[in-house]
Amino acid sequence: MTRPTGRATHWKQNLPPERAYKRRASSAAPTAEQDRAAGGRERRSIDLSDGRYARASVALKLYRRTRRIRAYLRWSQDGSTHERYVCEVDHATRGQNLAEAWRQAHELGLACVEPLPASSKASSTSVRAVMRANRGKDTGPELALRKSLYQRGLRYRVDTRPIPEIRRRADLVFPGARVAVFVDGCYWHGCPDHYRPATKNAEFWQDKIEGNKDRDRETNEILRTADWTVIRVWEHEAPETAAETIAEVVQARRARPRNASATSGTLATPGTV
Repeated sequence: MTRPTGRATHWKQNLPPERAYKRRASSAAPTAEQDRAAGGRERRSIDLSDGRYARASVALKLYRRTRRIRAYLRWSQDGSTHERYVCEVDHATRGQNLAEAWRQAHELGLACVEPLPASSKASSTSVRAVMRANRGKDTGPELALRKSLYQRGLRYRVDTRPIPEIRRRADLVFPGARVAVFVDGCYWHGCPDHYRPATKNAEFWQDKIEGNKDRDRETNEILRTADWTVIRVWEHEAPETAAETIAEVVQARRARPRNASATSGTLATPGTV
């Protein structure tokens, strides 16, 4: 079988810039980055030819001798990591090169959209992906943020009530500093950048999302009134950037005078971290 040649067929005079292939620490979480480049998590599937599907990622490799960037699909199967060459890419940014690699992977039949199982009640593969990703705790973005905070020496409580007598749980709580952190899913909390209204049962889902947003605002107000600082982080935000902001807020709160006013707490709304 002849391997696809891809876009770049010429020798370059200089090495490509790092931003064309290297992932920056401040960029979106790896899963979110791959989902965006592929056009949705459901488009990152590899058909294993036995009724099973694997979730793949695109890896970009710079070959310094030829000054070219090559894209490879990577996925896990039966405990082993597999890799397959897709194409060469020569766009100016990593995001563009990932998107180009995913586009060609689909054109070449290397990647596919995982079909809905017969038992699924979801209206589409994209809706099913959102549903499956909607776990109550320990989501990928939460784990990445917790790791980054832990590396900064911060300790916190997980999935707990900031105010014990009020039934509102935060993903991360810093009791001494009185800081509550919520990691909000883009779909369920109506992210202005990534939320896409459902086309099936649209009215029901719209009411559901608006109800979630109303509850978020109410929770913010309850905690603020009790002198808590609320920080909301969208799931697509870079964990390192969010962790840095959270660390600054926690340190500032800890440095406050003990008799600080109960109304001095600040409020970070969704998307501000």
